[in-house]
Amino acid sequence: MEKLIEVKNLKKWFRISGGGFGKKEAVKAVDDVSFHINKKEVLGLVGESGCGKTTCGKVILKITEPTDGSIFFEGNNITHLKKREMRNIRKKMMIIYQDPFGSLDPRMTIKAAIGEPIAVHKTAGKKEREERVIAIMEKVGLLPDHRNRYPHEFSGGQRQRIGIARALAANPEFIVADESVSALDVSIQAQIINLIQDLQNEYGITLLFIAHDLSVIKHISDRVAVMYLGKIVEIAPKADLFDQPEHPYTQALLSAIPIPDPGRRKKGNILMGDVPSPVNPPPGCRFHPRCPRRMDICSRQMPDLKEHSPRHFAACHLYS
Repeated sequence: MEKLIEVKNLKKWFRISGGGFGKKEAVKAVDDVSFHINKKEVLGLVGESGCGKTTCGKVILKITEPTDGSIFFEGNNITHLKKREMRNIRKKMMIIYQDPFGSLDPRMTIKAAIGEPIAVHKTAGKKEREERVIAIMEKVGLLPDHRNRYPHEFSGGQRQRIGIARALAANPEFIVADESVSALDVSIQAQIINLIQDLQNEYGITLLFIAHDLSVIKHISDRVAVMYLGKIVEIAPKADLFDQPEHPYTQALLSAIPIPDPGRRKKGNILMGDVPSPVNPPPGCRFHPRCPRRMDICSRQMPDLKEHSPRHFAACHLYS
């Protein structure tokens, strides 16, 4: 399959002051991450809060500049492109934010918010832009008659539909959906997930779907990448990862999924301890302080992300 997005050894470190005597430290939010996303594929990116998922998505879109590594879009290296050089690429890459209210300007009508990407990238004239806004509002389940209303006049689910419409307005090839349903009620979540899935299939969009809810990831993804403390620890086709998880962290995440049957008990794999600080991560495998299967080598050497079965990669010394 043809790759649309590829990142190689991607890093994003945020410099902070600390340690006294003017010493500088860094939050290693994304640390040496490599993966690709094929055209028209949905890659789910999952992990605990603070593991670097959102930062990874923003760096790929160059909303945040990378510290190191390379980003490829359609085979072209876009890592060091300037803002002016990125303009033609930006209309092909959009984001759906987590907060459906905070991501909308309260002073802009919905018509203006959805039409903004079209106006900025000059992909249509004024009349055609308004026709496009009406068409996309209908597509995402909004009433075109409400296009002159403001964000505060809509519910959370409706505002997220507005966010989706805005992301689709410029006909992008790639969308990052950043925790796009986590702020919504469960009943509304299902509607928005199904909407995103239907639109992705209809328009053939490549999607990076970021979430911490594994049931949502399982529903929408083709492949799944698991992230822990700035590192990708496992990546595999959805069925393989859920049926035969290789990394102990992935196994622990899957064991935490509740079974919707009060008569059945599930043996959980409860993780001990807290997530280490991304400022001073542990040596070797970053998961080893919490891993029930750790070995001596785990505290000394960082495992490489290797293919242990077809298309199934894991970074774990158990499979070395």
